[in-house]
Amino acid sequence: MRALRTPDDRFEDLDGFPYQPNYLEVDDGDGGRLRMHYVDEGPADGEPVLLLHGQPVWSYSFRKMIPPLTAAGYRVIAPDIVGFGRSDKPARRSDYTFARHVHWMHGFVRGLALTDITFLGQDWGGPIGLRVVTADPGRFARIVATNTGLADARGIPDEMAPKLRQLLADTPLLPPKQLDAVMRGRIAGSERPGGFQDQTRDAVAGTDARPAFMYWIRFCDAYPDFDPGEIVALWLNDCSAEERRAYSAPFPAEEYTQGARQFPSLIPLFPDDPAVPDNRRAWAILRKFDKPFLTAFSDSDPGTAAIQFQQEVPGAKGQDHAIIADALHYPQDDQGEALAAVVIDFMKANPL
Repeated sequence: MRALRTPDDRFEDLDGFPYQPNYLEVDDGDGGRLRMHYVDEGPADGEPVLLLHGQPVWSYSFRKMIPPLTAAGYRVIAPDIVGFGRSDKPARRSDYTFARHVHWMHGFVRGLALTDITFLGQDWGGPIGLRVVTADPGRFARIVATNTGLADARGIPDEMAPKLRQLLADTPLLPPKQLDAVMRGRIAGSERPGGFQDQTRDAVAGTDARPAFMYWIRFCDAYPDFDPGEIVALWLNDCSAEERRAYSAPFPAEEYTQGARQFPSLIPLFPDDPAVPDNRRAWAILRKFDKPFLTAFSDSDPGTAAIQFQQEVPGAKGQDHAIIADALHYPQDDQGEALAAVVIDFMKANPL
């Protein structure tokens, strides 16, 4: 597997990110090795808190959470998913699959020999991390899900897959500001309340013409001028020019963006997706998972995944589930200190 490595000078003097890089090699699943970058801060003997980002961001997005967590005595580990941040970036889109992302992240957790982990997953960090949790539950002590889910195409008949795939293929390719308007529901009929899995079920039922998330899939797949920093800046309450530079830093050229482009296409929206069986097996394990499980979703990004977790995961019962106020899709950036406080309170309320 041929992989690219973003030059180090792209990460010099990033605003609010003074952390020294750490690296670990994992099996690439193709006879070789991939180098993963991670932040490792706080006391070495502190309880580990594993923070896993989504798309198209990287560990930089957790910079506001790291100081309060380490001040509370915890060891904070924030890896960059393969294809993001300072981690290696396989050069072909076809190198990226849901199963491989799980394999790479599981290799990272085992490589660091982590146990008693408190795991927080946001966006794609959630489904990758939850698949690792369900494959290796003995390593994990607590779970925090924030603006994430584990899609399994539930409620969508198998025979609807061709229709939905055609609907996706016919979705217009929008420039960033129009895409932002659709994703926020500013265009009438473009989005209903709920997450992308709810919208897909509505498309099947004929109540919506097209799930808004399909515009995001198409944009990442094919928009010619794909700059993750530009998109992240639209989806934060505030984003300075230096912060936008940091979010663009991992991607100096188009060839480095293949993982970021591919991620939305890997969401198992359709019942014939290859990840559906594994995700459904993971849900079967989560429905027996009785360790503490917390949802901490943004007030502007509720979806219904939080309710699914609360209703279906035994460990979520009786927890003080949080709503992060004044936060968009990336609460770790918009309200990092507040989200860190939620995690600290959750850990103290559920001691080992």
